[in-house]
Formats: sequence, C-alpha cells, structure tokens
Amino acid sequence: MSRVTTAYLLTCAAIGVAGGILLIGTWWVSSVLFVTVPFVSVAVAGLWVVPAVVALRLIQRPFAGLLVGLISGLVLAPFFTVGAIATTLWWSFFPELPFLVTLYRRWSTGLHYAGALVVGIVYPFAAAESFDLWTMPLGAGIGFVALTIASCLFGTWLGILVAGRLRAAGVARLARRPAPAVPRTATDSDAA
Repeated sequence: MSRVTTAYLLTCAAIGVAGGILLIGTWWVSSVLFVTVPFVSVAVAGLWVVPAVVALRLIQRPFAGLLVGLISGLVLAPFFTVGAIATTLWWSFFPELPFLVTLYRRWSTGLHYAGALVVGIVYPFAAAESFDLWTMPLGAGIGFVALTIASCLFGTWLGILVAGRLRAAGVARLARRPAPAVPRTATDSDAA
C-alpha cells in the first residue's frame, strides 16, 4: 500500500472517529429535542454533515465523505444501533453528491453549499411522517424546511472552517489530492 493511500485511510479514520464522537452528543440532543420540541430538533441537523464536509474539504478525494460517514457510523453503532451506520452514510451522501456529479473534477466551496442545500430540502420530506410535517400549518412547514436548510448550511460552514484550520496546521498533507501540474514553458527551463 502506498504512503498516500495509507495517509488517506488514516486521515479518514481520524476524522470519522472525531465525527462519531461529535455525533454521539448530537444524537442525544436531537433525541431530547425531538421528544420535547420536535420542530426545533432540526436546528442540530446540520451537525450530521460536518464530518463528511471536513473530509471532503481537507482531503479533496473521491468518496472521502462516505468513508468518514461509514467510520462515524461504526463509532455510533455500539451506543445506539447498527442503523447508525445507515444514518451517517445517508447524511454523508449529500455533501459528497455535488462532487460525484462533477466526477470529482471540481472542488469549489459552492459545491459544498450545494450539497447542504440539497440535504436541507430533502431531509424534511424524507422525515415528514416522523415530524408530522403534513399536518403542520403551511407557515410552520415552510419554517421547518427553512430551519433545516439553515442548519445544514451552518454545518457545512462549520465543516469548511474546521477543514481550513486543519489544512493551515499542515494536517493531512500526504492524504490530499495533488495540486494540478503546471506546464513548464520554455522560459522556465531556460531559467533552470
């Protein structure tokens, strides 16, 4: 196995474990809020995307978000259920999706936020029955979706911030996607 592959896997493992630890707290807070004030529980929904966003932003390699989601789910499973793996993979799929659509050729910040927007729209409808979304007054339903979108955008912003700080500290240099090669010109070779 090459050093890059090993660095990639170890970096994803570290982010996944840290993400799993973050999500243990998130799961408990979300569960308590769901029982007491279900509408407000989606305010923490965006924290579910943080580990995948950190991995994708920091490493910029295909499937880093999904691998981190898998590892985070494995960390959560002993505390909750094996279903935690499916949950973290579901939340990790959406940050990965915009990059997958571009075949991992573009790594712009806007694509991170596109993934956040998509999951922020999809989640309320995927969980509509759990939240009784269809019986809410129209204004409350719109507010519910808006709160979910805002939470996912915040989680993405937080993931980008954490990844930026890690990159600045020199974390995961070997695991990152190599910078594109700049073609040498005749003047470059003359100067050498």
